Amino acid sequence: MQKCHSIMVTGKVQDIGFRSVVEHIGRSFGIPGLVFNAKDGSVKILCCGEDSVIDNFTQAIRVRGKESGAQIKRIKEIVLPFNIDLPDDFSKVSSDDEIDIGRKLDKGNFLLTTMIIDNKTGLDNVNAGLTDIKTGLNNLTTMMYEHNTRLEAILEKLANK
Repeated sequence: MQKCHSIMVTGKVQDIGFRSVVEHIGRSFGIPGLVFNAKDGSVKILCCGEDSVIDNFTQAIRVRGKESGAQIKRIKEIVLPFNIDLPDDFSKVSSDDEIDIGRKLDKGNFLLTTMIIDNKTGLDNVNAGLTDIKTGLNNLTTMMYEHNTRLEAILEKLANK
């Protein structure tokens, strides 16, 4: 008998394409359902199906989610005491409301700031390396000058003989 399930996946599961993975799995299982980002950082799923199918579905989420880069901490499943009329095709719900967009912009700003700091550190390392190269070239130039001076003295002595 088909039952409706509420599934909550916690861990690092947002902003990495995890909902698309869940949507693909749900469609491959042929179950009706929805997947969406929750404001608490989890991903929530509403779906209907036989218990064994839903068990296989959640196991596939765990395996394929990990393969796609999700760091799943926990999958909590609750059988609902009522049925929900869900879309036949498993679907991903866009949840880019103001809070979600703000969170994504904050994350983008943080990443850009980190990149700027990393680039500055990298440039400092490049500059230090260039300074070392310049010092080495100056030393080489000095050594070549001293060598050429000795060669000129030898050539002069040979010319005078």
